[in-house]
Amino acid sequence: MSASAEGTDTEPRETAFRVLLGNPGFRSLWSSRVLSVGGDALSLVALMLHVSNTVGQAIAVSLLLLVGDFVPSLLSPIAGAISDRFDLKRVMIFCEIGQGVIIALIAFSLPPLPLLLVLVGLRAIGGQIFLPASRAAIPALVRDKDLETANSTLGFGTNAAEALGPLVAAALFPFIGIRGVLFVDAASFLIAGALLFTLKSIPPVPAEGGEKVSLLQDAKSGLGYIWSAKVVRVIALGFCAIVAFNGVDDVALLVLAKEDFAAGDSGAALLLSAVGIGLLVGYALTARYSTRVSLVTLLVIGFAVSSIGNLLTGLAWAVAAAFTTQFIRGFGIAAMDVATNTMLQRLVPAGMLGRVFGNLYGAIGVAAAVSYIAGGFFLDATSAPTTLIVAGAGGTLATVAVALTLPGVLRRHNASAEAATPDGGTGDGKEDRVDNVRE
Repeated sequence: MSASAEGTDTEPRETAFRVLLGNPGFRSLWSSRVLSVGGDALSLVALMLHVSNTVGQAIAVSLLLLVGDFVPSLLSPIAGAISDRFDLKRVMIFCEIGQGVIIALIAFSLPPLPLLLVLVGLRAIGGQIFLPASRAAIPALVRDKDLETANSTLGFGTNAAEALGPLVAAALFPFIGIRGVLFVDAASFLIAGALLFTLKSIPPVPAEGGEKVSLLQDAKSGLGYIWSAKVVRVIALGFCAIVAFNGVDDVALLVLAKEDFAAGDSGAALLLSAVGIGLLVGYALTARYSTRVSLVTLLVIGFAVSSIGNLLTGLAWAVAAAFTTQFIRGFGIAAMDVATNTMLQRLVPAGMLGRVFGNLYGAIGVAAAVSYIAGGFFLDATSAPTTLIVAGAGGTLATVAVALTLPGVLRRHNASAEAATPDGGTGDGKEDRVDNVRE
């Protein structure tokens, strides 16, 4: 029996601490992920400084960020197909160790910009493959009842590591320099990969009929599944719409603090930190309380708070007021992340889960790029408050659309799943997982 099917309705859900303590496999995955994300935050700062110091052009830094964030998202259908095609344990180990080796090569050579961009792109592709594999592995490592807590705990750990990474980098630069910080990141990936050796094997689900198809065909079927499974399509489109409207907020907040509030660099940094702090508190709250509401409610609340937070920030009159709205907005981002991951882990067949996560994260990356570009032009043409108000209003409209659509779609999805198992279940726990996602 899979971990997702273990337990009965009378068994209590575990706290975040107990999920980590009682699940060695999840603890290894959590530790590995936190370590590699923290190291990655170190190297991002180091590489940005290296490019800025050696090339001296803002466009070079922009290219570095584009190659690291946006380009790998274009390969997301293949990244997800790899997760569904091979043992997840081996996929994750290969990705972590491969990223460590590439960062070590960068640290040894500190190559010129063209080669650096190629290496950064390869490392980012490894991360793009790892992400859906890690999310697809969670249902095999914890009980189905504990998925919300596990996703919240992982989100808290990785976001805390990402927030602390630049601070650790700043402390290390005077002692070991840019090259040394990159070696620290390489070591973090290698250690993270070693931790994953303690996982049990998580083999792929055999294809129906045992028919072997190509990797590209697997990728194509993953895209087709998202479009044909309406409940998954609504969740994915809703998430991407929220990101497309609100992704520009970081740039708008910077302009808001420095130009509208005349707050200077310290005020801008304080305002930009608000949502990150709120995220950590939000993940802690969802780990403890998310099971008290339905996942649909949690998702809609997350969409609404993350969007209305930007709208209210556009109406703020000072840094303190904007900090408060962005801090609360972090709660919403945590809620929508936990709700989305948990719903997909319960609703999507195990053999398709990597492709769904891969395509979702890829689409989110594209939506963020669209928001940066379109929002940047809109920001230049109007103002930071107007941009935040429009972004928040657009996200709120998308939230309303999801709130009106998703419950009915989910009811029909659950009815179809129950009709497909008239004898009361297939024995694989899938019917129990679907039953735990209610409107």
